[in-house]
Amino acid sequence: MSDEDVFASPQSLSDALAGTGYLADAGLATVTWLAQDLDRPLLLEGEPGTGKTALAEALAQLTDVPLIRLQCYEGIEAGQALYDWDFPRQILHLRAVQALADRSPIGDGADALHSVEQLEANLFDERFLQARPILRALREAPCVLLVDEIDRADDEFEAFLLEVLSTWSVTIPELGTVRAQTPPLVVLTSNRTRELHDALKRRCLYHWIDHPGLERELAILRVRLPEVEEALATDVVRLVQRLRAEEDLLKPPGVAETLDWARAVAALGLSRFDPEVAARTMGAAVKHREDTERVRVAIDRMLTR
Repeated sequence: MSDEDVFASPQSLSDALAGTGYLADAGLATVTWLAQDLDRPLLLEGEPGTGKTALAEALAQLTDVPLIRLQCYEGIEAGQALYDWDFPRQILHLRAVQALADRSPIGDGADALHSVEQLEANLFDERFLQARPILRALREAPCVLLVDEIDRADDEFEAFLLEVLSTWSVTIPELGTVRAQTPPLVVLTSNRTRELHDALKRRCLYHWIDHPGLERELAILRVRLPEVEEALATDVVRLVQRLRAEEDLLKPPGVAETLDWARAVAALGLSRFDPEVAARTMGAAVKHREDTERVRVAIDRMLTR
């Protein structure tokens, strides 16, 4: 399917995403379509496991372009997202030049100065440049640039990212300005561990991804895990839906955990989901010690009704 077909309308995009196994509701399909049509970054917020990262992966798959991922973390700096110089290769180059110089006649001062200037220029040549995700995205576009968990980075990095997204260009002092011929499709994700600045939000189109309802989550499970029996899939989804709604968990299971739970039970060769089976396999979906006992009690109550 061509990019024109995929992005002809929000509905065509939704249909194409479904072909990759990603089921987007009307709101998400519309804002994603607009992000591409208006050349605007897409900022997705929501609980972990609700499909934010998976959307970027699906978009890259259906448009057949590279997915370039920048994983944010506390303390990340602009250079780690943009570019770096290959210092070991630069040192080897210096040693090779020095070895040649030791075997060559010594020239006059002008020749020596020219040689030093040439050596400095060669040290910061393109061959020693290590492109990081943002520089790669500007050079390799069209592509999908996934800036994952932007909320884990600090204010300075957020300001740097905003500048790049505003101009679609970066300047490398030694080489000049790199500008994207075609803006990449940018997807930023946030688990909302901190509030992002308004300036970044204004630059983006925004969508909050919530946990899906029962029917949609069951449809996702059917598409992603067709080998899981219908009865088992239904039992797992219903239990997860009730855990989210009725239990005050530190980390409610996301869609990713629902899939893992169903996959774990099926891997054991089981087709039923009684309290014993659910309790034995809940480690696929419950990842906090404080939640385990609460879920264990809830499982017994919910699956015996």
